[in-house]
Amino acid sequence: MCGICGIIDLQNNSPAKERLRPMLAAIKHRGPDDEGVFAENHVVLGFVRLSIIDLSSAGHQPMLSDDGRYVLVFNGEIFNYLELRAELTAKGYLFHTNTDTEVLLKSYLEWGEECLYRFNGMWAFVIYDRQEKKVFASRDRFGVKPFYYCIDNSQLLIASEIPPLLSALKRKPKANNQAIFDFLAFNRTDQTEETFFEGIKKLQHGSNLSVTEGKLKIKQWYKLRDNLKEPFQSPEEYGAMFKSAIDLRLRSDVPVGVCLSGGLDSSGIVSVLLNEHEKNDLNTFSAVYNKGQLGDESEYIAEYQDRIKNMFYTTPNAQSLYNDLHHFVRIHAEPIPTTSPYAQYKVMELAQKNVVVTLDGQGADEQLAGYHYFFGLFFKDLLKSGRLGLLSHEIKDYLKVHKSLFGVKSFAFFMLPASLRTRNRVNKRGYIHANFSQKYAATNSIAGNLYASKNLHEALLDHFNYKLEHLLKWEDRNSMFFSLEARTPFLDYRLVERTLSLAATDIIKNGVTKHILRQSMRGKMPEKIRMRQDKIGFGTPQDEWFREPVFKKLILEILNSDLFRSRMIVSPEKAIKIYERHLMKKGNYSKEIWKWLNLELWFRAFID
Repeated sequence: MCGICGIIDLQNNSPAKERLRPMLAAIKHRGPDDEGVFAENHVVLGFVRLSIIDLSSAGHQPMLSDDGRYVLVFNGEIFNYLELRAELTAKGYLFHTNTDTEVLLKSYLEWGEECLYRFNGMWAFVIYDRQEKKVFASRDRFGVKPFYYCIDNSQLLIASEIPPLLSALKRKPKANNQAIFDFLAFNRTDQTEETFFEGIKKLQHGSNLSVTEGKLKIKQWYKLRDNLKEPFQSPEEYGAMFKSAIDLRLRSDVPVGVCLSGGLDSSGIVSVLLNEHEKNDLNTFSAVYNKGQLGDESEYIAEYQDRIKNMFYTTPNAQSLYNDLHHFVRIHAEPIPTTSPYAQYKVMELAQKNVVVTLDGQGADEQLAGYHYFFGLFFKDLLKSGRLGLLSHEIKDYLKVHKSLFGVKSFAFFMLPASLRTRNRVNKRGYIHANFSQKYAATNSIAGNLYASKNLHEALLDHFNYKLEHLLKWEDRNSMFFSLEARTPFLDYRLVERTLSLAATDIIKNGVTKHILRQSMRGKMPEKIRMRQDKIGFGTPQDEWFREPVFKKLILEILNSDLFRSRMIVSPEKAIKIYERHLMKKGNYSKEIWKWLNLELWFRAFID
């Protein structure tokens, strides 16, 4: 796990090597153990290393092929590198290191771009062919590892994060208003290649980038819809593949721990490690709050306290968020629609003191319909397919299990045409400035792409394409800032490709989501967790936080500021009225309050 950056001159001029230094400095937290630079002709590549596999100097990058023709910088892990190494050795390749980096490079020599289909892992890498003077870059199937780029004065700038690009830009960055509208109206980011910075883009997941004779080309190499495999035939078969995914992600020459939220997904990982690997010396890291506070899952986490020796806890609060606020905004470099990633940030801060690698349950919700609104899509699926009897049964079970109308309301929302879905969201966010809304509402991609799915199967695929990536981005920033590698067993492509082929009723059944995972964990996980129905994730009591005096002062200063008003994005008068209602406990408007606060601080840190 590392950080990469580079400059490729599209007119074959030699970039100034010194220009790379501030880029490397901006991502040093991603790789505190080593760094290196390659500069030749029109290409300059930089690398910072976090040592995970083969901790020796043999893992130094940029790494050159044995004949010196190819140069590689690589961020990520190829988890099946041992199997690939054995295959390549049988073909006559000699290895000089024990790294997965060398396996990646020699896989490219043997199979070319087709090597990507053989990798089980997460990656963003660049290979420069010194003979053909060609640059080839690739990003993993689901976008676990980041890759950003922009063109500045005929030079292609690339990096693992946005700040290195900003440090090298010769122009002042501008805000991307479409991204801001989508963020405010839909609570979504990263659903397209666009970022919050105009002209700075991310290489889409499952895509390659190449530069030949000054021409930039981007090509999608992996489409999930085209790679679905035979669905699992039983919970036991699913459980065996889940265990295999975890086994691969235990490969490390440094300590490994688990971010344990108390939910089904992270508890599934812990349960496999305890039952299959007898890892009673496991390190777990959790965010907890006072009993009864939103986000507190300590009663579920405590189900493991008799079996795990090393359980560590952190308790984020209003004061800690206030103290970390400006730093947190700068680390992420783009606005975030909730404070949940801040809880994860504090968990990673805690984990850094004990491990270098963490495992967590990211990706399970997108495969197994973990979000509550998926019931609305499931009901839409049953209605559209004419299964009215099953629809009636599932709605009754939903109401009985959850005692909520949210799923039914979601059902009604997803039945609306795209234009009405957008109008519904805009009306709900009545604070968005009318002119701003009129300009960008019609050009959003969310109402059509993410919320127009025909059935549950399509909805899950759409979530992998348009929603999952922002969660992966936040996790990458939080973990890598503390020089940690975060691994996600649920995103093993073998597991994903078969899970997303399952029938809807293997995912939601009798008013309960994640059916096949729950069944596979029978007898392996505490029943209190296996059958819990609430969905919290890394939730926080942010509604209480924003009523604290320290935040009241800051929020009112921002809402009343000339800078905030001059943006013409959010109506200050409407925002202040909403905040006053929040202070009087006439509603919980903390999500909107956080978005205003985060967006304004982002403007001041990066745009102003």
